[in-house]
Amino acid sequence: QVHVVESGGGLVQAGGSLRLSCTASGFSSDSYAVGWFRQAPGKEREGVSCLSSGDGSTYYADSVKGRFTISRDNAKNTVYLQMNSLKPEDTAVYYCAAQPLHPQVYYYCSGYGRSRSGYEWWGQGTQVTVSS
Repeated sequence: QVHVVESGGGLVQAGGSLRLSCTASGFSSDSYAVGWFRQAPGKEREGVSCLSSGDGSTYYADSVKGRFTISRDNAKNTVYLQMNSLKPEDTAVYYCAAQPLHPQVYYYCSGYGRSRSGYEWWGQGTQVTVSS
């Protein structure tokens, strides 16, 4: 059974930083992709960032490029989303999603990894609130 758990959300002032963590367990494959998505009230869930373990490729939405950084700690089975220079418009519930991949799948974050349909396993979300 695969479990995906996010943590690290909270309340921060504009210009501040938060680090979200995503831990996935139960994968039978060493190759995977992890995506971060967010959903603000009244809006659709949107892709924020993606990391593919096999080739190390990453993706960032234009709205967060240069401010957010996705990284991983293999020893802890954890993927992080470092969020700097936060803005009120970053306020949303942030979701981590994980997808096991075939070892010969590359550049997942260039395609399916950017969309909700590219992930089978989802966490329950963590609230990020940025005050102005």
